[in-house]
Amino acid sequence: MKLTVNGTEHEVDVEPDMPLLWVLREELGYTGVKYGCGVAQCGACTVHIDGEAQRSCQVAAADVWGPVTTIEGLGTPQALHAVQEAWIEHQVAQCGYCQSGQIMQAAALLSYAPDPTDQDIDDAMGGNLCRCGTYTRIRAAVKTAAAKLQEA
Repeated sequence: MKLTVNGTEHEVDVEPDMPLLWVLREELGYTGVKYGCGVAQCGACTVHIDGEAQRSCQVAAADVWGPVTTIEGLGTPQALHAVQEAWIEHQVAQCGYCQSGQIMQAAALLSYAPDPTDQDIDDAMGGNLCRCGTYTRIRAAVKTAAAKLQEA
């Protein structure tokens, strides 16, 4: 089957029901996508499919309906996405394990809610768990990223 990931088309020979998470990590080497719980409850595996935040642990490879973007495709070291910049500015990451999923969820939120309220942020980010408890920093970083995107 063919998948477009971060703008590159890939052909993979996998079982159709293999979770996208494992296709991305094990077959294509996109290790920024993390395995957390395997049941779509933690958000560590969040990617964008056709611009929409999705838990890749629960999407079968054969069911992917559009281009996939992982954290590796959101920005580059030379041109970070506004959310990535804000994460650094607010020193959100502690252990960092959940951060790629958090960033992907935040970027999706800002694509449809460019000026989110605290409640918008809490609602959108509520399914992304951070064992380090950096939720206050996450909210601040989302607001900073929103302001950066509005300036652009």
